[in-house]
Amino acid sequence: MKASENYYDQLEEPVKSCFLALHHLILSQDKDIVPAWKYGMPFFCYKGKMFCYLWTHKKYRQPYIGIVEGKHFDEPFLLQEDRSRMKIMLLDPNKDLPAEQIDAVVRKAINLYKTGVIPVKK
Repeated sequence: MKASENYYDQLEEPVKSCFLALHHLILSQDKDIVPAWKYGMPFFCYKGKMFCYLWTHKKYRQPYIGIVEGKHFDEPFLLQEDRSRMKIMLLDPNKDLPAEQIDAVVRKAINLYKTGVIPVKK
């Protein structure tokens, strides 16, 4: 069993379902996004570059999607907190995911890589 599969399996509902849905939403955005396991958490890479990740906020105890290059985003629902590069989107696992917001943020992040703002392997 892969580390990421084990990670998802050990989560309790509704967080488990939230993360599995996020996993699917992220991977469905682009064929060049691949799942990875980095720093003990589920990551997603775009053409070999770290792209985003899933984790649970320690203080709020809510799942979130972390955008590695979030500093390039100005959406008010993304939190920077004490991070210099990354921003996060907190999610309520007891509510429907804001799929349109998630899709828009993931697409915007992909565009950073596609337009060369963030260099990737050719």
